[in-house]
Amino acid sequence: MQQISSFQNSDTGRLYLVPTPIGNLDDMTFRAVKTLREVDLIAAEDTRHTQQLLNHFEIDTKEISFHEHNTEQRIPELIEKLKNGVTIAQCSDAGMPSISDPGKELVAAAVKAGIPVVPLPGANAGLTALIASGLAPQPFYFYGFLQRKHQQQVTELQAMVNRPETLIFYEAPHRLKKTLATLAEVLGAGRQAVLARELTKRYEEFSRGSLGELQAYFTEHSPRGEFVVLVAGNPHPQEDTQPASDLSPLEQVDQEIVKGLSTNAAIKLVAKRNGLNRQQLYRQYHHIGE
Repeated sequence: MQQISSFQNSDTGRLYLVPTPIGNLDDMTFRAVKTLREVDLIAAEDTRHTQQLLNHFEIDTKEISFHEHNTEQRIPELIEKLKNGVTIAQCSDAGMPSISDPGKELVAAAVKAGIPVVPLPGANAGLTALIASGLAPQPFYFYGFLQRKHQQQVTELQAMVNRPETLIFYEAPHRLKKTLATLAEVLGAGRQAVLARELTKRYEEFSRGSLGELQAYFTEHSPRGEFVVLVAGNPHPQEDTQPASDLSPLEQVDQEIVKGLSTNAAIKLVAKRNGLNRQQLYRQYHHIGE
């Protein structure tokens, strides 16, 4: 067990994790503004973006960049500063540090070095969307961004087919259509979902319906703004009634369909599981060429 330390007795600096607004600057907390003013240094995901926030609140604290591309370089530098008594606030462009944003590696390094880590509460897009979605708010399963390639998404989502919790994803507008198609393919077009865009901003919008309906809507409309994608959990998760090895490939396909996979997704999964040719299994399942 790691020894419990007291902030008051620490000779090191402290690492403050400061959430920033996800759109509306009025969501900045008094404590967050006070902290950014009082620390010695701000480690920002994008210094230019954060500077706009600092200008708005008349904060003149010095910044240093800390993002996914310079993590290895910056962490030793920041930890050394903290060890020498420098207080640092780490913030991302929007929302909470470490949640689909930079931060977790720095926190882990600070904890390992015995440096106090002080989290501040604040804005988070996933929870903001969840409480207004109309879907079950708890339990929920936060996933964040899916992988970008189709087959990678299929693999990720197949592991969530039977999860009963509301699923929460983030997605960029230029990838939303493809991601909706994959969600419908793997989780089923009938699964209820909510898309939240431009949260806390002037054009905040919630779109509700089945995955199939939302996919059809965005086939004819262009997505704009960053999206939170919430998908209802599986109300009737089913476990395997017998090991897959005891079933024929065609029976395994039927079993995966009962669990909630689309026919094509089930065939892909079973073919991969059994080392079979997917096209051949597809023809067998649909009795093509018989």
